[in-house]
Amino acid sequence: MAKSTVNSSGVVLAGGILALAALAAYHNSFSVPFFFDDRAQINDNPTIRHLWALKTVLVPPMNAGVGGRPLLNLSFALNYALGGMNVWGYHAFNLLIHICAGLTLFGIVRRTFGKLFPAFAVALIWLLHPLQTEAVTYVAERAESMMGMFYLLTLYCFIRSVEPIEVGRRAPATPSVRNSGGDEGIAGARRPTSCLFAVLSILACFLGICTKEVVVTAPIIVLLYDRTFVSGTFRTAWQRHWRLYAGYAGTWLLLAYLLANLSQRGVGLDMGGSWWAYALTESRVIVRYFGLVFWPHPLVFDYGMGVKRPGWEVLPDVIAVLGLVAGIGWALFGKFRNSNFGIRNLGFAGAWVFIILAPTSSVVAVAGQPMAEHRMYLPLAGIIAMVAGGFRNSRFAIRILIAIAVVLGLLTFQRNRVYATEASIWGDTVARQPENERAQNGLGLVLAGEGDLAGAMAHYREAVRLNPEYPDAHQNLAAALEASGQIPEAIFQCEETLRLRPAKPEPHYNLGVALQLAGRSPEAIDQFNQAIRLRPDYPDAENNLGLALVSVSRFSEAVTHFGRAVRLQPGNAELHLNLGSALYNSGDINAAILEIEAAIRLRPDFADAHYNLAVMLGQVGRRQEAATEFAQARRLGQK
Repeated sequence: MAKSTVNSSGVVLAGGILALAALAAYHNSFSVPFFFDDRAQINDNPTIRHLWALKTVLVPPMNAGVGGRPLLNLSFALNYALGGMNVWGYHAFNLLIHICAGLTLFGIVRRTFGKLFPAFAVALIWLLHPLQTEAVTYVAERAESMMGMFYLLTLYCFIRSVEPIEVGRRAPATPSVRNSGGDEGIAGARRPTSCLFAVLSILACFLGICTKEVVVTAPIIVLLYDRTFVSGTFRTAWQRHWRLYAGYAGTWLLLAYLLANLSQRGVGLDMGGSWWAYALTESRVIVRYFGLVFWPHPLVFDYGMGVKRPGWEVLPDVIAVLGLVAGIGWALFGKFRNSNFGIRNLGFAGAWVFIILAPTSSVVAVAGQPMAEHRMYLPLAGIIAMVAGGFRNSRFAIRILIAIAVVLGLLTFQRNRVYATEASIWGDTVARQPENERAQNGLGLVLAGEGDLAGAMAHYREAVRLNPEYPDAHQNLAAALEASGQIPEAIFQCEETLRLRPAKPEPHYNLGVALQLAGRSPEAIDQFNQAIRLRPDYPDAENNLGLALVSVSRFSEAVTHFGRAVRLQPGNAELHLNLGSALYNSGDINAAILEIEAAIRLRPDFADAHYNLAVMLGQVGRRQEAATEFAQARRLGQK
């Protein structure tokens, strides 16, 4: 590890340029709306609504994409506390994380080689590369960028903790690297700042573990860095810094706890197929990742869900990946003369790429997402370092760097324009990956929201054709069919959803709604009961069960279920109206009046409630009040 000789003013200027360049490239991303996983993690995530209820915030729901990631959930809660659902704040936070990560990378490279310009080149290209847009512009992928920031901080603080100390006598340098000073290489006591940075390194690793699981590899990277740039051998690295590595190992205990329900998130061996099929598929994915680094087109938001059984066509990719791994191993562990230690540096950069990709691109399957561009957020730095790290501070090099940076920044700006609307991002994804059933389904949802039911159904049908085992597409197709009056086919699609998700309450509920629309109330009642059995706190199912019971004149039972719905959602005026109507039909007109009045208090412009109240007041002889309610109903548009 080289001692830095760069003056502080140059470092500050370089850091300012990096931050401004990132802002320029991403300034058009602040209005990108929430979509896809954003809705589960933010819009429909009740645990982020109260920042100071930390017991709730730090135990996020497993099915919202934030399960097992308490710090990620806390960051969303902080955003919500500061700006509610204003997307600007969430995007500003994401960009701030990205800039901090880029500045940390700049510090790592600069302190490793002691040169400003190569470090600036690596950080600038990394910050502006369009491959990063998914991790920065897509709010839900804050998990990747925030994890990346803590990962880089773990290494940066380690470097600061072992930098040369200019007091006492330094031990002789090892044959392979310049001695860092270390614990045993100093005649006197270590500086307090060294101990502080050691603690901060462990803390950063801990925070990364609380953000995303990939940080499990950070201690391995630190050890490899220590051996390559600081201590010279693994044995020396352990002897000097074993306390630090013990601290890192302690963070794995927390990770083991957070991973207790990992299979519920669709991650594990043989998830969605055999582990070897996934590994062979990932060899192709890794080659694709490398290609996107050097030619970032076309970028795709979603590459699809399935892991197809690989054939001989993956052989060139497997050979390429194995060759790269073998070359990295040779570069790291081969015997070289002192003048060839640059090869070992390249080996570390290559190991950085493969070690960080290992949790998601090896044998442990991420079901439903075998490839995702955001996974290259950190590995990209290793590839850039191998290429841009060779830049020298010359006019020609500066011009080349500026040209590359401008092109990358423009590509990033252009990519952010694709994210501008949900329709544009899903439309672009379908154009790039027409065989992606999830993209077809996503575009169908957009069209349905715009009122284009025919267009939506076309994409839903294509999604079902591509993957008959995709329950979301079946259910969305059912909803569109219901809205267009095609009830028999809607029932069939709901039954398909139920076949695929028999243990979930929602398919039972949705089938019940379709059956009720078809006039098959007894069957609908059975499905609503099944939904409530699976989820006792299900107000929509209670309400619709009440409506189905009313349709077969079972008013007393309807009162019971409407009452449960009201208790679950006491602020819902329509539920009070339904309960009041059921009470009226069951003969309890006084209790019915109280419920209708409650509905009106909650919603004074509720014309139906005013009309029903007028009818009931007239029947109990309160004619003057009834006349007032009739007049109010007419004024509000009741016919």
